[in-house]
Amino acid sequence: MAETTLTDTTVAELMAELAALEDPKMREANEKHGDDHGVNLTKLRAVAKRLKTQQELARRLWQTDDTAARLLALLICRPKAFERDELDIMLREARAPKVHDWLVNYVVKKNPHAEELRLAWFTDPDPAIASAGWALTTERVAKKPETLDLPALLDVIEAQMKNAPERLQWAMNHCLAQIGIEHAEHRGRAIDIGERLEVLKDYPTSPGCTSPFAPIWINEIVRRQNSK
Repeated sequence: MAETTLTDTTVAELMAELAALEDPKMREANEKHGDDHGVNLTKLRAVAKRLKTQQELARRLWQTDDTAARLLALLICRPKAFERDELDIMLREARAPKVHDWLVNYVVKKNPHAEELRLAWFTDPDPAIASAGWALTTERVAKKPETLDLPALLDVIEAQMKNAPERLQWAMNHCLAQIGIEHAEHRGRAIDIGERLEVLKDYPTSPGCTSPFAPIWINEIVRRQNSK
């Protein structure tokens, strides 16, 4: 009972601390991307660094359903400690894009159930869940492609990416680019698919940044790799 009370107190204190870090201008900027929080992420990381790893506290912060608190939870959790079904529930609860991205990249990718979840999520009817499956597949394309059927992946991308919902489309496009970057034997087809579908072709890109349009992205990263 004492431990639970201590956790409750800590959660309340941390929620107050996060509320004090709120910046209305930052919230306004974040809300344009669907993220309902206004906490500077550098300051959030500083709080996480102070707290260090605390799995039970992370679970309690996640239960608040507050976006900033959930981001903090993902920074202080122990990724390998989550069960498969727990991560599946968490992904379906993750409303904000930033929470979704951090959950997949900071936690699921380091969890023993990552491959099982990749396969389950990849064909999920919910585009947000499917996008997580594609993100995990992109990781496999780069780091462990041996058992992946890359031509089949390109078939799916070619058939579905053009009309996919935005978040899923971004994830499929990233996978397309990764295949082209990492696998020279499929590079020509990956570039051809990107050129024909024209997904993100006109996406505004800041000076010094690489366009997310797959043909440009592939060619630029390969150029950099070859110039080393």
